[in-house]
Parts: sequence; C-alpha cells; structure tokens
Amino acid sequence: MMIEKIEIAREKLIVHYILDDSNTANNYQVSLYSSKDNFAAPLTRVTGDVGNEVKPGAQKKIEWNILQELGNYKGPLSLELRGGIFVPIVKLTGFSSAIKYKRGKTYPILWTSGNMGGQIDIDLLDGQERVNSDRNIPNTGKYEYAIPGSVKAGSNYRLKFTNTRNRDEYVYSPTFKIVHRIPTLVKAAGVVIVGGVAFVLGASGGSPSSEKKSNDLPTYPTDLP
Repeated sequence: MMIEKIEIAREKLIVHYILDDSNTANNYQVSLYSSKDNFAAPLTRVTGDVGNEVKPGAQKKIEWNILQELGNYKGPLSLELRGGIFVPIVKLTGFSSAIKYKRGKTYPILWTSGNMGGQIDIDLLDGQERVNSDRNIPNTGKYEYAIPGSVKAGSNYRLKFTNTRNRDEYVYSPTFKIVHRIPTLVKAAGVVIVGGVAFVLGASGGSPSSEKKSNDLPTYPTDLP
C-alpha cells in the first residue's frame, strides 16, 4: 500500500493511493490516521476507498473532511494509511434495511464470523453519533438486540460491531430506520383522526365511540398495537 499524492479541495484532503495485491479476490480493511492524536484512532470523516472490503488496485482514493473532523486546525499534520486482509469479525445474515425497526422492541441479530469466539461491542449510531452501547457480547453468531425506547425516530441509524480484543476490527450494518412503537396518529389523549372521523379510545378497553364528520365512515384502523 502506497500513498501517491495528497491534494487539497476546499475543506477536504484527498488521498490517492495504490493497493497492490496479485490476488484480486482479497478484501482489505483500510484506515486513515493523522498525527493530530499521534495516529491513535482512525479518522471518521472519510469516504471513498476506505473501511472494510476494499478491493486491491490502483487509483484508489479517500476523501477526508478535515473541517468536520478537526475544525479550524492550524499547524503541521501528517497522514498514515494502514491496511490488512479483511476477515470480518461479523458478517450479518438476514439483516434488512427495508424493515422499520420500532423503539422499545427486541429483534434477533444473526451473523457469521471468520473469528468466532471472544467478545464484541454493539454500538447504535445515529449518523456518526453513538447513542447506545451493548458491551462484551459473546461472539456466538446471534444476539437479541433491544432498540432503546429513548432514541429519536429517524432514518440514519446503523449498528457498529467491534472486536473487543482489537478495536481496529469493526463492521457496520446497513443504514436503517427507527420508528415510533405507537403510530403518531394516536395522540396522548387517546384520539385518533382517520379520514375526517374522530375515534375516542376508552381507557377501560370498551368499544370506541366516534363522531361522524362525513357521509362515509372509514374502516376502523387495524394496525394499532
């Protein structure tokens, strides 16, 4: 692995490099480091040929948003590129980003691994922000993951799986959406508005009453929890 050149494009640094390997079937884990923290942790505001499952070849490129990562940094700065053969600590099976995951519910997570055994951490990220962590989970290929009831609904969530013995080994899930467990049309007062008809939900569990505001009474919603 060799850095060819580094160019500046406004708030970004663009690193051009070569990843040389005669076996093109290999996948690599590539990380970029800086001297700002003495090369202690990989940079996070990076895109391009970086992270897991990078294929060998020439004309590889990493874009680093230095402004987002370091702010108005002044002073000398060195970069270091590190890579190694990627053997996934976790490879998810059956995980779908099309599913709308509900707050406060538990979902089974299944995976295979090239290194079963040991432990992993599972972090819930909203974009780049970590909002929840499950620590020291046995790397057995399955886990019942509870979506925290306190997180906000949103569509930019993902899970990060990290090897506790080597924190440079990590895997991200695809981005997924978290929604409210109770549909937003159900208000705190127990009133549901559907098609111009107001339904009042009784606390005792009796039949709902309704106030008809149009000639046609719509079907009572069946997807309430």
